[in-house]
Amino acid sequence: MGENAEAPVASDAPAPAGVRRVPIESLKPNPDQPRKTFRQEDLEELTASIRDKGVLQPILVRTQPGEDGVWQIIAGERRWRASQAARLTEVPIVVHEMDDVEVFEVAIVENVQRADLNPLEEAEAYRVLMERFGRTQDAVAGVVGKSRSHVANTLRLLQLPERVLFYVREGKLTAGHARALINTPDPAQLADIAFVDGLSVRETEALARRAVDGPKPAKARAGGPKGGAEGSADVVALQQDLADALGLNVQLTDTNGKGELTIRYGTLEQLDDLCRRLMRG
Repeated sequence: MGENAEAPVASDAPAPAGVRRVPIESLKPNPDQPRKTFRQEDLEELTASIRDKGVLQPILVRTQPGEDGVWQIIAGERRWRASQAARLTEVPIVVHEMDDVEVFEVAIVENVQRADLNPLEEAEAYRVLMERFGRTQDAVAGVVGKSRSHVANTLRLLQLPERVLFYVREGKLTAGHARALINTPDPAQLADIAFVDGLSVRETEALARRAVDGPKPAKARAGGPKGGAEGSADVVALQQDLADALGLNVQLTDTNGKGELTIRYGTLEQLDDLCRRLMRG
């Protein structure tokens, strides 16, 4: 369009019926917006589009509670952010008065339908609908157009420790990885292993099953140092003792008194701590 990208831009195009143009600074984001993360690359692409063609879809707003002449965004915060980056002075809006529950539900539906929420944002949005607004899982499923089992499985992610949630939030592990770890005795440690080893979801599920079932007793080998089931039980017990003492995943194999000890760590801090223990005294 030839405009200077550094100068504020105003659109002279007439607004469709029911749409009005307002100063961009008169809009405020919804503090309960379920979407917390806006990818910079996506914003840059939308900014370029708006700079070229303007805002094609009006932003849905309601009157900001307690403030005259101010509008709270119901749907369209990404368009508003990109319009700011494009240095527009006005944006088109459609006003639709809703209560807090309706606003939150519309925001969730818009984001879920567009797959804009990461799994944890989606889970947190469902939790808020249930705890703050008294919705059941069936009601939430009806609002967002998902199955009840999808809602239930998504909510279960919030049971996981923060370290696992960090991996999912940062895109280092998927929701599938995380779900596989929910019923394991140490999800954080297994998440470290899944990330460091680059495990697939299927491999992580297998890892989780082994963690839940516990180490399988080694088969008795003729000529072993102790022989029979007693020797196997000692190996298993020693493996568990080492794992408990180190706080790490330990695998111990023994064949006729010779074998291999494998210790897995998930972070450099864990490796440093292990080295200090091994070199102490």
